[in-house]
Amino acid sequence: MIRFRLKERIADWEFKEGRNLTLAEIAKETEIHRTTLSKIANIRSYNTTTDNIDKLCQFFKCDVKDLMEVITD
Repeated sequence: MIRFRLKERIADWEFKEGRNLTLAEIAKETEIHRTTLSKIANIRSYNTTTDNIDKLCQFFKCDVKDLMEVITD
């Protein structure tokens, strides 16, 4: 199973920048619909496109491994 670490990336960004980061702000910057971001953050095993992963990695300036991880059953 793939686990998205979007909430962790948001928390890291907020700590670094010293302010809150909303899904709406991420949606505006990445052009990923806010509902999709919410599903990535909250729904276990959500299936999204590699394009969305790429946009999030660019936004957070991170590698794919920082955004997703494999959880073995």
